[in-house]
Amino acid sequence: MSTLALGFTLTFVMITIALSKWQKLGLEKDIALGTIRGSLQLLFIGYVLHYVFKTENIALIGIIIAIMIGIATHNAGKRGEGLQGIHWRVAVSIAVTEVLTLSLMLGLGIIKPTTQFIIPISGMTIGSSMIVCGLFLNQMNREVASSKEEIEALLALGSTVRQAIQQALQRSVKASMIPTIDGMKTVGLVQLPGMMTGMIIAGANPVEAVRYQILILFAFTAAAAITSIILSMLSYKLWFTKEMTLK
Repeated sequence: MSTLALGFTLTFVMITIALSKWQKLGLEKDIALGTIRGSLQLLFIGYVLHYVFKTENIALIGIIIAIMIGIATHNAGKRGEGLQGIHWRVAVSIAVTEVLTLSLMLGLGIIKPTTQFIIPISGMTIGSSMIVCGLFLNQMNREVASSKEEIEALLALGSTVRQAIQQALQRSVKASMIPTIDGMKTVGLVQLPGMMTGMIIAGANPVEAVRYQILILFAFTAAAAITSIILSMLSYKLWFTKEMTLK
């Protein structure tokens, strides 16, 4: 894509800003800042990856993945504002998911042990896990608020904290996985995923592109389940006081 053609894509941003102003949504500033920030971030990471791909430095790969996990943790952790210690729990959930997913892919020879594969796959895995964590925390806050009387009644009857909040946990885990599962049901029919589309535009064989997309699809489904379940196991006590009463 030429620089001129890339510049023309700002038309979409201008349309969005115009619609926001027309409907008085007040999103013009956020859209403008998001456009600038997103563009600069992508350009920056593009040059960084260009250097990393050439050097194949393992230490740099580890640093980049650690930074990804840190940023994802900060973003998802904001959904659990007020829950002390939620950030390290989110970090552990995302990190464990990343290690398990990447280890399986490399161990089974699904992807090559090069930065060209490791960084993009890790980025997609961590991004997917971040979304799952945010959805889980949002849903848990709603579940606890709406089921407060039920949870307190179970505690009064002698249930443990885990037993009292189990139903809320299960509903939250399911809710956090719904986008991933719905994506599996409609992929190829309603949407053509980014990785597959990018490969096809770059000139790859569509069948080969589909094979890589199937890999991502299956990996993301497992990653979503692992992330959500780990976070639920680590965080459920945060909605209770030290005396094990509901906050």
